[in-house]
Amino acid sequence: MWRVLVQLVSIVVLWWCIAVAEAEDVKYKDPKQSLNVRISDLLSRMTLEEKIGQMVQIDRIVATTEIMKNYSIGSVLSGGGSAPLPEASAADWVNMVNMLQKGSLSSRLGIPLIYGIDAVHGHNNVYNATIFPHNVGLGATRDAELVRRIGDATALEVRATGIPYVFAPCIAVCRDPRWGRCYESYSEDHKIVEEMTDIILGLQGEAPNGSRKAVPYVGGKNKVAACAKHFVGDGGTTKGINENNTVIDMHNLLSIHMPAYADSIFKGVSTIMVSYSSWNGIKMHANQYLVTRFLKETLKFKDWEGIDRITSPPHSNYSYSVQVGIQAGIDMVMVPFNYIEFIDDLTYMVKHKIIPMERIDDAVRRILLVKFTMGLFENPMSDLSLVNELGKQEHRDLAREAVRKSLVLLKNGKNATDPLLPLPKKASKILVAGTHADNLGYQCGGWTINWQGFNGNNYTRGTTILSAITSTVDPSTKVVYRENPDGDFVNSNNFAFAIVVVGEYPYAESVGDSVNLTMVDPGTDVISNVCKAVKCVVVIISGRPIVIEPYMTLIDALVAAWLPGTEGQGLTDVLFGDYGFSGKLSRTWFKSVDQLPMNVGDSHYDPLFPFGFGLTTETVMARSTSSGVEGRPNIFIITALAFIGLYLGTTLD
Repeated sequence: MWRVLVQLVSIVVLWWCIAVAEAEDVKYKDPKQSLNVRISDLLSRMTLEEKIGQMVQIDRIVATTEIMKNYSIGSVLSGGGSAPLPEASAADWVNMVNMLQKGSLSSRLGIPLIYGIDAVHGHNNVYNATIFPHNVGLGATRDAELVRRIGDATALEVRATGIPYVFAPCIAVCRDPRWGRCYESYSEDHKIVEEMTDIILGLQGEAPNGSRKAVPYVGGKNKVAACAKHFVGDGGTTKGINENNTVIDMHNLLSIHMPAYADSIFKGVSTIMVSYSSWNGIKMHANQYLVTRFLKETLKFKDWEGIDRITSPPHSNYSYSVQVGIQAGIDMVMVPFNYIEFIDDLTYMVKHKIIPMERIDDAVRRILLVKFTMGLFENPMSDLSLVNELGKQEHRDLAREAVRKSLVLLKNGKNATDPLLPLPKKASKILVAGTHADNLGYQCGGWTINWQGFNGNNYTRGTTILSAITSTVDPSTKVVYRENPDGDFVNSNNFAFAIVVVGEYPYAESVGDSVNLTMVDPGTDVISNVCKAVKCVVVIISGRPIVIEPYMTLIDALVAAWLPGTEGQGLTDVLFGDYGFSGKLSRTWFKSVDQLPMNVGDSHYDPLFPFGFGLTTETVMARSTSSGVEGRPNIFIITALAFIGLYLGTTLD
């Protein structure tokens, strides 16, 4: 009996020793080990199939727990408008991300996925999120500290939905406003773009004092991994055509388009997305010199990202695209739907020594570095502790501040001695007109809820310009709204002043490319009908400068308000004098599209309003009508033109 008991105890002890030994040997699961030790240990255990799976990023539409487990998929993304449910709550998003994460954790090695989403002006895909001004407006603020705080707020709202990774910021230097992505650029001046990379410190957090610079850092569960995009020169394409060819020498590429990437790397950006555009005829995804030798070796970037557009037409020789893209240095590849084809092609190439295993190991090592740095191996699952951060008032107040600081006053009165702004809050009757005055989607622009934005007020929560005006003016002031009033209506109503909001519809990417940069109908009719009858102030809400010179003689005051987002009160804060105008143009405002491209410093520089221009006003907390508009012989009107582009479509970039 005792002999049997001793044997059983010996077996149990042996099993325990084996288990302890195995646990001690699994170094990648031990947070006490160094990053290099953990990464090397995990890499040594991975099969070729598991390594290639980590290089794949698929859309949530095709993702299932089985696919995550069976293919060891490294990342999932939500493309523009890709949500778990219509009007999905933060909890809905958390539950969806966790479901997919469970699939990844159930794989042989339990490598967690990293979920990514476009959050380019707030958590813009998500219902009820705070939508901040687009980058073109933030560039006009010249306020890097403000942009950093926006990064803080965006990170919290993204984490509230269980997502740890954002495809932002866009650090393109837009050199031609005909480009459909120009509003994603902070400025035509690389120095402003460099300053605005401080948003990375808000999104990711700032590494502790004494830490190494230029090393990816994500500061806990309230922060997200950022992605600087699109490397490199995407804002300099010929005639502003999206994903086209940037013709420029190496000196100007490095001096104009590259500095913001060096700054981003120094600030510890976790990932970099490569552009679909070309440099002097060579697709960036196939440019080994720039992606590997310059970005990774010269700039010492430690990590990554879509390759089917290397050929023309896209996908016409997919195997070739896979080969040259991976060999150029792409680490993680967006293959939202056709992931099996990518996996099969890359597996074949490695097994037949077309692509060396060393290139695969290099890519996977960089991907694992980001995942370990983010703490995903220790805390892979999201919880509901941050759900109340989504769209909270503190963030909306910050967005409102950003709106008012982004506004650029281009003209204020027919002469300097007779300014029209700020406006009085108390008047007998005012007119608000135009198709965009009461349309939240139009004032937010593209990349809002859907890729191409939306039309109306029902897709997310916010304050339209009309609502902001109504809540700002004195209760005794009667506000009348007409989309397209004729001249007789304006003349017969004795309005004290009016606010007319007209312009383009939302757009994104190639759909936004424009050769004429004009407002859509009935914008010109509204300006004519209203401004010929009374004095007017024109407020342009646009993603870029547009043609306005032909109407300047009708306009008494002119404001560029860009794409302000959900917080329309930021506009009325400044129009009615609670705050003064302070924004400065981050882009040159041309006279005619025939001048384009035209940027500050060019030999043919002859703008309507030069780069850096912006008038200021005093703050007036209270102003009576008797000393304002109604004290003048002529009544006047505010015309707000929203220029956001008439376009529809889908994307995953």
